[in-house]
Amino acid sequence: MTMLTRRTFVTGSAALMCAPAVIAQAQTAWPAKTVRIVVPYPAGGQTDGIARAFGDYLARQINKTVIVENKAGAGGTIGVTEAKRADPDGTTILCTISSSLIQNRVTVKDLPYDPEKDFIYLTMVSGAGGPVVAAKKTGATNLKEFVEYAKKAGSINWGSYGIGSTPHVLIETIAKQYGIKFQVIQYRGEAPMWNDIAGQTLDGAAGSYAAAAPVVQAGTGNLIGVVGARLPPYPDTPTMTEQGAVGDFYDLRAFTAFAVPSATPKDIVDKISALLIQGGTDPTVQKMLTNFILSSPADLQTTNRIFKRDSEVMLRILRDLGVKPE
Repeated sequence: MTMLTRRTFVTGSAALMCAPAVIAQAQTAWPAKTVRIVVPYPAGGQTDGIARAFGDYLARQINKTVIVENKAGAGGTIGVTEAKRADPDGTTILCTISSSLIQNRVTVKDLPYDPEKDFIYLTMVSGAGGPVVAAKKTGATNLKEFVEYAKKAGSINWGSYGIGSTPHVLIETIAKQYGIKFQVIQYRGEAPMWNDIAGQTLDGAAGSYAAAAPVVQAGTGNLIGVVGARLPPYPDTPTMTEQGAVGDFYDLRAFTAFAVPSATPKDIVDKISALLIQGGTDPTVQKMLTNFILSSPADLQTTNRIFKRDSEVMLRILRDLGVKPE
């Protein structure tokens, strides 16, 4: 909504004479101050890398400083809440992952923000597919062999980085279909989880390609499947669906989204969104996307369509599984 709709106009020639000045005021100046990108997770992770790559591109385009602030804690809740409360002038941009916008609605009691009402989504990048990895000790190289190992073991230890997160929902879904027993070990992030896969403390885990790749490359974990599409570096590893896993969960892909408070003026929203989408053509950003096996930034229409679809599917799955706040 522009400023023109908030004014009371008088009729006649006087109003016509004033029109050019009013129209000039309708375009909100941006940025009015230093731009900051709030990341609700620690520095050094995939979300942080995405924020910094796009932030650097923004800084070069607007010729002003862009600061990335890591506000980690409570499954992303702290950082997302801070972004929600920021001035809606486009100088605070949220960069967060799908779990803080979708899963937290089920897993966090009294969530202090409404992902559908409190933000306008500018763009998103999605992963090609999420790796599912079994520890080397299991001997499993595919889903069938992992299920056989789990049944023989009686119960397995499975890594996750939050209630309702992708690896948590994945093992719940697998167990429901194949009748295996498991114990979920929750971690504060992916790094310690993959360390325990490497150390053979865990039997299996799932997560992002960038975090899982060192374990797979070192041979301490075996890539047994993929949630989503096949991974370009491992084209011979079939998806979970191709191996017989059933459910629309396996078609979902984790995403990282950029957003601003919902009261942000439309002209600013359009400007920042266009810059972020254009950033996908920048060589530095493209290198980052390639390293993390991510898609190019989606346009506004695609972003909102994916957000709506994934929200409906994941929320239904979580409720069907009986996932509740701690």
